[in-house]
Amino acid sequence: MMRAMQHRLGTVFVLSATAGLITSGCCALFGEEETHPAPGQEVKSSKARVTSPVLPEGDLDELVTGNTAFALNLYQQVRSQDGNVFFSPHSISLALAMTYAGARTETEQQMADALKFTLPQERLHAAFSALDQELASRGAGDGDSAGFRLNIVNRIWGQTGYSFLEAFLDTLAENYGAGLNLLDFVNQLEQSRIAINEWVSQETKGKIKDLIPAGALTSLTRLVLTNAIYFKAAWAEPFEESATADGSFTLLDGSPVTVPMMTQVAGFRYAAGDGYQAIELPYEGRELSMVVLLPDAGNFEAFEVALDAVTLQGIVDALAAREIRLTTPRFTFEWSVGLTEALSMLGMPLAFSANADFSGMDGTHGLLIQDVLHKAFVAVDEEGTEAAAATAVIVGLTAVPPPALSVTVDRPFVFLIRDVETGAILFLGRVVNPAS
Repeated sequence: MMRAMQHRLGTVFVLSATAGLITSGCCALFGEEETHPAPGQEVKSSKARVTSPVLPEGDLDELVTGNTAFALNLYQQVRSQDGNVFFSPHSISLALAMTYAGARTETEQQMADALKFTLPQERLHAAFSALDQELASRGAGDGDSAGFRLNIVNRIWGQTGYSFLEAFLDTLAENYGAGLNLLDFVNQLEQSRIAINEWVSQETKGKIKDLIPAGALTSLTRLVLTNAIYFKAAWAEPFEESATADGSFTLLDGSPVTVPMMTQVAGFRYAAGDGYQAIELPYEGRELSMVVLLPDAGNFEAFEVALDAVTLQGIVDALAAREIRLTTPRFTFEWSVGLTEALSMLGMPLAFSANADFSGMDGTHGLLIQDVLHKAFVAVDEEGTEAAAATAVIVGLTAVPPPALSVTVDRPFVFLIRDVETGAILFLGRVVNPAS
C-alpha cells in the first residue's frame, strides 16, 4: 500500500522590497546580489508543513459536513450534462480552499457560502490539513502492498517576477504543503501549460492528461493552484473474472445495451428505501468503500433531483450487513468539465468578475479567477477500482492590456543593425523604395 505522498517542506521565501510581499523572481535578501530564478524553480516558504495540527473539537466533522453538502450541490449543477458524470469533490474543494486563502470581503463571503466553508479562515485551512493527513494514514497497516494506493498532492504555479503576500504563501505551505513553482505565463505560455499538465499526469499515473487545454492560460495569468488525487484499491471481496459474462443494461430511454457484468455472492452492507436500493462495496483494509445507489426502474430522475447531503447520510446510516448476490457492470471512462458557470450558479460569481477581491494574495484588487478546470478518470473491474482526478484554479489579472498599437511601415525609413550589448552599429541605411 502506498500512502499519500508526503508534501515537500519549504525553506526560504524570496522577499521583495515591499514589506510582506514575496516577489517570485528576484532575491535581494540581506544585501545579497540580486538573482533571477528561472521558470521551473520553486520558491519555498520558511514555514514548514504543520504535521500535527491541533483542532478545536468538531472542526474536522464540520469541514467534512460542509464539503459533503458542496459535493451534492455541485452534482446537481453538473448532472444536466449528457452521459456519464464523474468528478472528485475533494480535489475541487482543496484547490478552491487554497484560492479562498487569498479571498477577502464579499468575494470571501460568496466563496464560503458556495463552497460551504463554515469555519473561519485560519481554522478552515488547519482542518483541511488535518483531513489530508488523516487520509494519508489510510492503509498504513498494510505495508505498501499494491492493493491500496491513495495519493493527494497540491502545487501552485506563479508568474516569475510577480509579488505575492508572504502570509498567503505561508498559509499554503503550512496547511497544503505547496511551494510556489515559477513559470512565465507572459513569455512562455505554452511551455507553462505543458509543465503543469506533465505534473498532473505524473501525479495521476498518466490517467489525467491535458487538464489545461490550449487557450485556458493567457498572458494575464499570474497564478494556477492545482490538486491531483490518485486512488487504486482492490476489493475486500474481489469478483471472479470467470464469473463475468455479457449482460443487459437498460439505458434511461429504455433501450438495452450489452456490457460485461461481474457477479459474486458475499456479505455486503445493504439498504432499501422508497424508490431505491443501496449497497456498499468495501476496499481492501475496509477503510474506504464504494457505495452504489440504485434507483428503481423509472425513478432515476426523481431520485437524482432529491439527492442531497441529508438524503445521502440517511441512506448510509441505514446500511446493514446481509448476504447479497451482486451483479454489476465493469466500466471505464473519463470526464472533464469547466466549473466557472456551476460555481457562479452556486453563489460565487464575484470571484470570476473584475470586481473580485483576492487582495489576500498580492495586496491589490487586480486578480480574479479566470477558470476552474476539472478532469477525472475511473475504472471498475473484478479486482477493484482505479480513479484519478485533478483540478486547476487559474487566477489572472483583471485589467485587460491596451489594444496593440498599429504600426505600418509604408513610407521611407532608416534602419540599422547593431550589437545589443555594446551598442555598436554594424550596418546603417535607409529604404526609400523597397521595390527598386
